[in-house]
Amino acid sequence: MNYSNTVTAKWSKLTFKLTKLSAIAVTAILATACATTVKPTYVSPTQYQAMSCAQLTGEFDRIQQYINNGVQPAKRTGVGVGVGLGGGWGSGGWGWGIGPSISVNMGQSSNTKNTELSRLYGEQDALSQAAQFKNCPYVPKRQVAQK
Repeated sequence: MNYSNTVTAKWSKLTFKLTKLSAIAVTAILATACATTVKPTYVSPTQYQAMSCAQLTGEFDRIQQYINNGVQPAKRTGVGVGVGLGGGWGSGGWGWGIGPSISVNMGQSSNTKNTELSRLYGEQDALSQAAQFKNCPYVPKRQVAQK
């Protein structure tokens, strides 16, 4: 076996290992991204201070109905995968090499479903606080989803 065949064989094994590791990493990232719970974004209850108790309850119920019907924001999420070659000097300045590099970038726009839900949950919490400040007879509370 000559030198070029040895290099080709090693390159093939390295490429296969990197591809396998990349697939595992992407799967793990997607699994954890989908499993996160949505936390409410802070919304100030002072913006609702001019509303009556009936209006606060009506607005809370309107938001809840929108959530129950399924939030459908504009689709603007991006996933990018880059494959390339990188080169450089080894540690201590000895030797150099060229090797493959793979990068995975997952972007989230401001209009994803979780971002929209977070905003809506924050509005519901603010409406509840506003109703509580006004001493309304009925203070609507957001239902926390059970896992």
